[in-house]
Amino acid sequence: MPDYIVTMESAWLIRDVKSLDDATGIAISEAGKRLNPATKFVEVEAGYLTCPYCEETLASAIVVADTALVGLILEMKVFRGESKEHAGRIAKSVIGKALRDIPLRVLDVEEQ
Repeated sequence: MPDYIVTMESAWLIRDVKSLDDATGIAISEAGKRLNPATKFVEVEAGYLTCPYCEETLASAIVVADTALVGLILEMKVFRGESKEHAGRIAKSVIGKALRDIPLRVLDVEEQ
């Protein structure tokens, strides 16, 4: 059975924040705290979007009324998965247990 790299996205809500940089830093820090120590093997980074008009990469965060919604990218290696779908379900289960009440979506599953 092969190993897989599963990439997921999550939406993180931050209150009382003034800038996008602060919101992104806080979201990454909070996600890291909730993932450690049980799932410290999950990599967390800021999310990104591609502009449909100019095709530039944009930060996946917005601040309105001192409240931010930040998109995060989570990456995890799944060992000996039966299929891509199975690896995605395993990753979503493991990360979902650590990040309760945080929406998650599988973006990509790559076989190693």
